[in-house]
Amino acid sequence: VLGYDDLLYATGAQAIRPPIEGIDLPGVYELRTLDDALALRDLAVGGATKAVVVGGGYIGLEVAEAFHTRGLETTVVTMMPTVLERTFDPDMGAKIGDRVEEMGIELITEHEVECLESRDGRVVGVGCADQSIRADIVVLALGSRPATRLAADAGIPLGASGGVSVDQRQRTAIDGVWSAGDCADALHRISGEPVNLHLGTVANKTGRVAGINLGGGAASFPGVLGTAITKVHDFEIARTGLTEFEAHAAGFDFVAAEVGSSTSAHYWPGSSPMRIKMVAERGTRRLLGAQIFGGPGAGKRIDTVAAALWSEMTADDLAMADLAYSPPFSGVWDPVNIAARKVGERASSNQQLAPSQ
Repeated sequence: VLGYDDLLYATGAQAIRPPIEGIDLPGVYELRTLDDALALRDLAVGGATKAVVVGGGYIGLEVAEAFHTRGLETTVVTMMPTVLERTFDPDMGAKIGDRVEEMGIELITEHEVECLESRDGRVVGVGCADQSIRADIVVLALGSRPATRLAADAGIPLGASGGVSVDQRQRTAIDGVWSAGDCADALHRISGEPVNLHLGTVANKTGRVAGINLGGGAASFPGVLGTAITKVHDFEIARTGLTEFEAHAAGFDFVAAEVGSSTSAHYWPGSSPMRIKMVAERGTRRLLGAQIFGGPGAGKRIDTVAAALWSEMTADDLAMADLAYSPPFSGVWDPVNIAARKVGERASSNQQLAPSQ
């Protein structure tokens, strides 16, 4: 037993492990630590030829890319209708899934894995009998949940999202107990609701705030937008703020607009297609969120939108923002400007637009 004046509860998150028959077979892996990654890398160069990734989120797509890069036949299986279903709107997720398949990664959607097939004590397939997908390696990438069992058992209150409930200084409701990182809630700056996001940016910032306060300083965490980015080969994918689905759940009267453009001036060598979808509040035209995908140079444009959301800018503000122009980087009107202008026009309309989902 160790006494304390202050306690920081920072237990992180744990991988979701559903009750799938055969989940503990040799050849079935999770990806939560560097050691997990090293083990998978050794397998990928050790004679395996077929990999199956169960789960179509960020980690699932990144693992699939790694296997595909090393020459393994790779399949992604998800029970959702599209990849990235929980973080992108279905229309955008479907287009991302199409691009992933064009790269040569097989995608199987709306398929729930209930068992893993074995032979000689080792996994050889995802699914059983006539629905089995051959596999030398299976990676479970089904997401993660906050590791809060110890907190709950100790009587530390949890939030609606399942994380430890904290204020903006990272204090829990228990005197002397603080929490930060993947196990703790954070306030979403747009919806105003507590969320539990497992992102390195959020974990580092909340940890810094907690550390300053534990050391006698004064700091507060201003909230999150859920900004995230990933890639599959040279195909970049990013989002920030609220999707249509999330805006609807948060009670906003909103509109959405999607534009196709290119990562540089269309005539520039190496220019790649990209798409941006923006969501804005009807009437006020306040920006609520954005989703982007495309070739090299598309993804980091999400930071421009994130800064606009952070500052509570309207679509009109962003449409006329003074963004840099040179043909190797964009057209005279950057795609971010164009998307903001289009969603602003819709937000001013009285036309009722239903969420795309």
